This record gives sequence, structure tokens and C-alpha cells, in this order.
Amino acid sequence: MANNKKFVTCDGNWAAAHIAYLFSEHAAIYPITPSSTMAEYVDEWAAQGKKNLFGEVVKVTEMQSEGGAAGAVHGSLQAGALTTTFTASQGLLLMIPNMYKIAGEMLPTVFHVSARALASHALSIFGDHQDVMACRQTGYAMLASASVQEALDLAAVAHLSTIKSSIPFLHFFDGFRTSHEIQKIELIDEEALKGMVSTKSLAKFRAKALSPDAPVTRGTAQNGDVYFQAREACNQYYDAVPDVVARYMGEISELTGREYRPFDYYGDPEAENIIIAMGSVTETIKETIDYLAAQGKKVGLMIVRLYRPFSAKYFMKALPKGVKRIAVLDRTKEPGALGEPLFLDIKTLFQGVENAPLVVGGRYGLSSKDTTPAQIVSVYENLEMAEPKDGFTIGIVDDVTFKSLPQKEEFSIVKPGTTECKFFGLGSDGTVGANKNSIKIIGDNTPKYCQAYFDYDSKKSGGYTCSHLRFGDLPIKAPYLVGTPDFVACHVPSYLSKYDVMKGIKQNGTLLLNSLWDEEETLKRIPDHVKAVIGKKNITLYIINATKIAAEIGLGGRTNTILQSAFFKITGIIPYEEAVEYMKKAIVKSYGKKGEHIVNMNYAAVDRGGEYVKVEIPADWKDITAKFENPNKDRLAPAFVKEIADVVNAQAGDTLTVSAFNEYVDGTIPAGTSAYEKRGVAVKVPEWQADNCIQCNSCAFVCPHAAIRPYLLTDEEAANAPEGLKIQDGKATFKAYKFALSVSVLDCTGCGNCADVCPSKEKALVMKPLQSQEAEQKNFDWLHSHIGYKDNVQPKTGNIKNAQFAQPLFEFSGACAGCGETPYIKTITQLYGDHMMIANATGCSSIYGASFPASPYCKNAEGHGPAWANSLFEDFCEFGLGMKLGSDRARMTVAKLMEQGLSCSCCTDEMKALFTQWLENKNDAKVTREVADALIPLCEGCGCDVCKGLLEYKTFIPARSQWIIGGDGASYDIGYGGLDHVLASGENVNILVLDTEVYSNTGGQSSKATPAGAIAKFAASGKKVRKKDLGMMAMSYGYVYVAQVAMGASPAQYFNAIKEAEAYDGPSLIIAYAPCINHGLKAGMGLSQREEKLAVECGYWHLYRYNPALEGTEKNPFTLDSKEPDWSKFQDFLKGEVRFASLYKMYPESAEELLQKTEEFAKVRLETYKRLASK
Repeated sequence: MANNKKFVTCDGNWAAAHIAYLFSEHAAIYPITPSSTMAEYVDEWAAQGKKNLFGEVVKVTEMQSEGGAAGAVHGSLQAGALTTTFTASQGLLLMIPNMYKIAGEMLPTVFHVSARALASHALSIFGDHQDVMACRQTGYAMLASASVQEALDLAAVAHLSTIKSSIPFLHFFDGFRTSHEIQKIELIDEEALKGMVSTKSLAKFRAKALSPDAPVTRGTAQNGDVYFQAREACNQYYDAVPDVVARYMGEISELTGREYRPFDYYGDPEAENIIIAMGSVTETIKETIDYLAAQGKKVGLMIVRLYRPFSAKYFMKALPKGVKRIAVLDRTKEPGALGEPLFLDIKTLFQGVENAPLVVGGRYGLSSKDTTPAQIVSVYENLEMAEPKDGFTIGIVDDVTFKSLPQKEEFSIVKPGTTECKFFGLGSDGTVGANKNSIKIIGDNTPKYCQAYFDYDSKKSGGYTCSHLRFGDLPIKAPYLVGTPDFVACHVPSYLSKYDVMKGIKQNGTLLLNSLWDEEETLKRIPDHVKAVIGKKNITLYIINATKIAAEIGLGGRTNTILQSAFFKITGIIPYEEAVEYMKKAIVKSYGKKGEHIVNMNYAAVDRGGEYVKVEIPADWKDITAKFENPNKDRLAPAFVKEIADVVNAQAGDTLTVSAFNEYVDGTIPAGTSAYEKRGVAVKVPEWQADNCIQCNSCAFVCPHAAIRPYLLTDEEAANAPEGLKIQDGKATFKAYKFALSVSVLDCTGCGNCADVCPSKEKALVMKPLQSQEAEQKNFDWLHSHIGYKDNVQPKTGNIKNAQFAQPLFEFSGACAGCGETPYIKTITQLYGDHMMIANATGCSSIYGASFPASPYCKNAEGHGPAWANSLFEDFCEFGLGMKLGSDRARMTVAKLMEQGLSCSCCTDEMKALFTQWLENKNDAKVTREVADALIPLCEGCGCDVCKGLLEYKTFIPARSQWIIGGDGASYDIGYGGLDHVLASGENVNILVLDTEVYSNTGGQSSKATPAGAIAKFAASGKKVRKKDLGMMAMSYGYVYVAQVAMGASPAQYFNAIKEAEAYDGPSLIIAYAPCINHGLKAGMGLSQREEKLAVECGYWHLYRYNPALEGTEKNPFTLDSKEPDWSKFQDFLKGEVRFASLYKMYPESAEELLQKTEEFAKVRLETYKRLASK
């Protein structure tokens, strides 16, 4: 076999999906991070006609939820098709009921899981074993992979074993750490795999399938007389599983030369102290054992591969006889338990065994917390103690319950000849994509081994990214972040001050800096702590102005290809001419479907990557003693910001101790913390040309981040304005005031929508380099803090212009530049934010709305603002209804107390008048707020039982506005059942659906909101069926307010819709069209508002309002607000978005027909709306 080895550079998801495809006939899927890409690969391969082991193309079915996917798997298995699915986290939990059924009915399947943390006090998309451990009771066999190679090899073992044993398997590996780690691995020969399949067992499965030709009944109800016995009848099948798995592990081992057993021991055969663990940490432990062995220490590791059924036979067979002490590591937490699951299994195993070893347990690595060799050394040192600590933690400092082991200084144990690199970039600047290409170029075109892993923050784009790359001549087994890089690339100049980018860099290392300045100016601007490292460690410094080059080429802020080219030329890992050839091939693969123009721009970027300069380092830099300090350490800010947020935002959150979270143990964080971030990520920001301005405030209305705002000043305030603040006389109804427009330039993301929508004959906003506008930040801060928001000069509900003088209570979120969703939310908070309750679905709107430690939902000067919470993806509407009903129940108590107060002898006439006013207007937000402000001080002075009760319920005196916010994935698919029920309830809630027509947060998968013809993940060849008409379905109730809006097309229509929805005493549904980065707008997200306008003009999207309050009046409750479309523009509109246009490149034979269907379905919709409008 040695001569026929085939290698591929891939991640763990690809490895598992590759095997799953080969063994499956059907895949029922649903998107969830970090498992979605497995399903995406399967869908792409099916669209390309790839064959499985049986010569068939896999059938792929996207369901509405993970529960639905599990149900489809169950049914498909009963019909006799080999079926699989891919999931993680909450999605896996939704599958549990069906997992019991599938296991109970002994149906062979493999669920591939990139194991992930569960949402508890907070959501985390990152990896640990909480989800899979919640399934250990279902009856599934559980097989754990520790690396990308194992994800491929053991996936094969799982599929082979499930067919042979008739027991379903859960094959899992660490989310992100393995699922997204890229490694060079060896493929398994497909014919050899096919030869391993038990044809008898497969035939038995087929014969067992439900069929009218041989009818049976399955899934009966049993009573207590027989249920117990029938449940025990499966024992023999589970007893056989370990032998089946061991057999196939042996066959795979023989085929590949890679040894696998249900339990594998690694280390000194005479070791007395060992660790037991499973997953990627075992790779780190193995490397640490080698490091300690070189120092003469005899330690070991027991690797758990087959976790369920747990085989004592195979465990004891692998365990060295002399083991005296064992530390069991669990990557999960089960509060209140005597220990974590694997620990309890091992304790049980040795129960009653003579001379049993001492067993202690510990937790590690929750939410992909990096687990390093130094931490593993701590575990071994703990075992050497006279009384080893039990229930310990590693990788954190627990200064509350003192469970953590001592932290040791980090050290590098990578193999000699391994090169380690770190690339610091900006989310969506292409750095991560370029590094994925780089590692694949190295892996696929050289004999070197390679590894890549990518570290992100939670910003949708414009956030921090760090790519960790390793390559060398020996296999790389280091599933932890690069701590001692040989090469550092800093693609964002400001990062030198924000983050400790030079931390751990090796002596004589290399720094590549994307610098906006020439060599002389760069030397001045590099911070002292960076100079000190460069000088002391003899670092070679290269600079290149990739930002300028990208602008000249036309790539905007995407500097990735230029810097990738520079990396290859500087490092010489492979001959530069060859690297250029490979990079250009990768460009065609990555960007080919976006058009020749994009490809050519990236070609130019490759060619200009050599325009770097090697900088001569001043000799005195080695004498500088400065060290990195948090740049915000001396600023005035609330304790949460100073002590937690600033630390986390400096990428130093790992240094925070447990006690830092004592006040925030339930996951609560203060409102408005995003205002302290001041990220400064824009390349260009708007500059106000005051003389051109007509003061329409459209720019503020469309700003996705609330970074541009108008202010009204009195003459006295204007006289005290800081020098340099531009001020104009107010116009029309605001002529008694001065007018100023200011930009928070450090919060702006530079999308340019404000400049695009400016209707002035000569633009009143011009995009200028951020550096030229930094002085404007002081003007904005002064206006915000000293002038504030005069939203009562004219009623803010009067029109859009008036509303923009109200403070946005949703600001500076982590949304993408040009986001189509956030302006809708921002406007609602300007009108109703001071009394809003928000239930938010999981998705983009929850991630940019509440990613620790940033909260863009903020308070006004009175301390009031939106109260926001997220439950889950699937239950957001029920969650919001519960909020409403809970508030209503408390306000019933308020009403009862006020009614009692009317006859109370202690309460004054003034108080009783307020009681009456409240009881007559209890749902009026303005009146009840005024009553509360007047009444609460009086109650505090009274002291009677009624007043004591009212003080207890004082926050419920003001009326509340209940909003429920989610995307189309939540609203059309997984949460639709709840949405429908909440609308049907008749309760007074407002649901805002941010319709991007794809699952935006998980990377752009198809939903039932996706229109026909659109290419999306899970619809790789274009969606074949039409978009669900959610609005029409809601209208069928007859008592639900429904509006379909696009603010870029008709700001007034959207404004009227939210006012009518709020005013309507019943359920309301607003469906808002939101262009998204996943659409691939050829014009760019800086024109996302214009895209909304084009969508309506061509007939792609229609505007309407249905107001049940008008039923029974002379007015038609249905209003079609959009004009007759210009259908001649429809196909051009589609060609302006990659999701449609790429169909012509990828599937030219069906593109035209499918996109004609898109237009046809849009016309059908419009005719339906016209019929309603004409009644």
C-alpha cells in the first residue's frame, strides 16, 4: 500500500464527511456551528454527482430543525436506506428523543458530531464534550476521535461497526479544535473500505426495512408486564459491540499502519501515574509524555476511543499493571454531580478491585479553552502529591473554590524543524481564507506536514482574527495555539497597540507589518514595547502597504492575497515562482464563481506581494525596556469595562480568574458596554460637508452601527462647542436650534451607506481615511455627553427625520459593515427603546446583539433602555410570549394594589388620582411612565401595605413593549411552530423577522425563506422550490398585523409599519428584507440600502401592510405599498448578487430556466397581493 498512499490537506469536518458520504445513501441535515460544513460538503459532492461506495449519489435533505433531521433519519432508516446526519450542541440535544427510538429499534446509523459546549449561563459555539455527554444514556455507541486523521479513520470504524452490530453510533471529535483544524492526512483506499462492509449484515438491514410486501408493525405501546423484559433483550447486542469495534479497528490498522484499539495506552509501560482522557487533548498529552520521558519521568496516558459501550475487558487489557494513580480528564461540567462522566466510569471500574489505583478527576478545556503541555505537566505533578487534588481544574485560576491546579510557565515542545506562524487579521479582510489556501498549498505541493487553526472573536466581520500555522518535516501533533512563533504577520497596524502581537516570538524571528506609512514614519509609530522585543530578540522586520495596494487594485479592504504573497516570498518555504502559480490556482478555485474581474484583481494582488521593504532596526531598540500594557488601563470607565471588558477585548480574557465573574455568575452583563470598545476598524469614514447638507437625517437612519447622528443645540450650547465642531442653522421646524452632524469614527465600520443615500445635489458626506478624521471623535463624544438628544422638539413618531434626534438605544454592534439587519432594530429602539423587552432568537442578531463582553443595547439619560435576553434558536417566540405573560401577570398585581389604594386611608388624594390615571391608561407607555415617576417617591413616603407592595413591583408600573426578534432561519424554519402559536395566541407582541433569505450566522445555508434559483449552502445547485410566504400565512388568521418592508426602498413605509404594529392591540409580524454579506452583492455591502431599493423596483421584493384594525371599516385592511415593478430589471438584479449570478458559471445548463422561475414566482406573489389590495 505504501506506493499508493493518497494525502489530502483538510479539516476534521471534511475528513468525517468524506467517510460519511462513502457509506451513506441519504443524509438528513440541518445547519449548526461547528458541524454545518460536514453537511455542506456532502451537499456539494451530491450536486457534483460524486458516487458513494455503492456507486450511488447521496440524497441530501435539509430539514427545518435538528429534531426534524433526526426524525427524517429515523424514517429513512426504517425504509431501508443507510442514512446519516451531522450536528452538535443544542442541535444534538433536540435529536435525543429520536436517538432513543433509533437505538431501541436497533437501526444502523452514524451521527457525526463536532462536540460543542451547551448554552447555559451563556451560549458558546466552541468545543467541549457537554453535548455528547448528554447523550450517553440514549443507547448509542460512542466513538471519540482525537485528530483530523482519526476523524477519517474512526468514522470508517463507526460506519462499518454500526452495519455489523445493528447498534447506532455517535462519532464525535472536538468542535473547532478538530473540526476546523487543517492537517495533512492520508486517505483510506475506497475499494478496501468497501471490502470491509459486512454484506450479510447489510442484507439483514435491508430485509428488516418496512415494506408493504412484507408488512409488520413497529413502534408499539407496551405495558409494565413486558416493557422491562423487552428492554433487557438488547443486552447481548451491546455486549458484542466492543469486539465488533476492535475487529474493525484492527482491519483499519492493518490497512493504514495506524494503530487503533478501543482503549490505547501511550507512555512508559512501567508508569505508576497516568492520565485517562479522550479527544484532541490526548495528542497534547502524548507530546508532553515524550517531553517528560526525556527528563527521565515515567508517565502514561490511556486514550479512550470507544466510550460506549464501556468495555472493562479492553480497558484492563491496555492498562499497565503497575499503575498506582490515575487522573481522569473530562471536557465537560455536570454541576451537582459527584464527578464528571468519564471520571465516574473509571471510579466504577475499580470499585471493589483489590489494590485499586487512586483515581482523581479534573475538568479542562470548556468552550475550546486552550489546553497546553504546561497544564498537562501540572496534572502529572498533582499525581505526585502526597494527597492529589480531586475535582480539579486546569487552564484557569479558581480563586473562589480553589479547585484549579497551579499554573506553570508555558514552554514549546513542537518537534525540531517545525516552523510556527501567527497571522493577525481583521474579520472579513480575507486573512483566514488566505491562510487556509496557504496551508493547503504547502500540504498538497510539498512533502511537509502542516497544521492550521483559526482563532476568532465574536464580531460578525471587522473583528479580531488570528491564524495559527505550523509546518515541518515530521507529523504535527499540537492541538493548541501557537505560543512561540517564528513568524508573525500583523495585517492591521493598530493591533500593535491593542494586542500583544509579539508575545512569545522566538529569537531571530520575523515580523511582517502591513504599514500605512513609509519606513521612516513606521519607525516612529511602532510602540515602544514592540521595539523592545524587536531589538532584544533580533527580529527581522518587513513592512508593506498592502492597504494602499489593495485600494489601487480595487480590492477595497481585502489585503489578504497581497500579504499571502509577501509571506511566501519572505519565508521561502517553497520557491516563490511555484508559490505564485499555486496561489493563482487557489484564487480561481476560491473566486472563480464570482467572475473574471475578481480573479484578475487577486492575480494582481499576488504579483504585487513582493513590494515589501526590509527595515533597518536602530541599534538602541535593544535597550528599550517597555512592556505591553492594556491601552485602556488608565481610562475612566465602569468596573465591568475596566476589570473585564477591556481585558477580554485585549485578547487577554484567559487571564481573568473565577472571582471576576462572581457578580455575573448567571451570565448577566451591564447594558451599553459596546460604546467603550472604540474599535477603529474602518479604512474610510464619512466626513460631513456641512454646506451641502439639507438636514434630512437619512444618513443616520440607515447607519448600521448608529455611528452617525444629528444633534440640536441651543444658541448657548453652540457658543460653548469645541473648536472644530461644524454647526449649521436648523431648518424648517428646527430653525430655532443649531444643527450638527457628527460621526463616532472609532465605532464606524466604513461601509459608506450613509454617503450613498445622501440625497443632496452635492454629497454632504464624503468618505475619507480614518486617520484624517480622528479629531471628529472628540466632537461626537462632546455632543453625546453634553448636548444629548432633543427628541421632544418635534414628536419623534412624526417622521423619520424627527426620529433621528432620538437616541439610538442599539449602537456600535458587532454586525458586518453595511449590515442590512441592524438599521431596522436601531429605529425601533429610537421610538420604543426606553420601555422595550426583547426576546431574541439565536443567530446573527443575537451574536452582534450580545457577544460577551459587548452589549450594544444601551440606556438613555434616565437609565431606561431595552431589556434583552436570548433563550434558544427554536423557542424565541415562546420565550417572548412568556416575557409578555410574565410582565402582564405582575402588572395585574399592580392593578390590584392600585384598586386597593383607592380605598386606603393612608394614601393621599394625589396618590389616588395617580392610581386612577394609571388604571385608565395602564397600557400607555408615556402616561404610565409619568405616573411611575410621580408615584414612586410618594409611595416611599407613605409606608402603608399598598405602597410597600407597589414599591416591590415598581418596575412594572410603566407599560412595556414586547418585541421578539429573529432571522429567517428561526422564523421560517426551526422556530416557525412557536411563531405560529404565538401569533395565534392573540397576545400583544411584536415579531420582527430579519429576512436575509439564508441562515446568515452559520454561513449562508438555505432556509424556507431562500427563493428559487439562489445558490446557498444545502442548495449547492440552486434552490428548486419557491420561498415560503410567511406574511400570507400569518394574515390567514385575520387578527395578526402583518407588514413586509424594505427600509432602503421606502423608509416611510417601514416607519409607518413599526408604528402601526406597536399601536395594534394584538400580535404583529414585520418581515424586513435585509441584504447580507452571504448574498455576495457585487456592488458591495456599502450599497446594501440601495440593494433593497433595487429589489423592490424590479419586483423581487414587495411592500405591503395588513392592519386588522381596519377590518369592518371603509378602508381595505391590506395596502400594497410598492409600485408596479419594472420587470425588465429583474434578471439584472439577480446578476448583481453572487448567490444568483454564480448559477450561470456553475450550472449553465439549468441557470436560465431556474432564474426565470425566480421571476415567475415573484410575479405570482405580486398577483396575490394585488387581489388582496383590490378588495
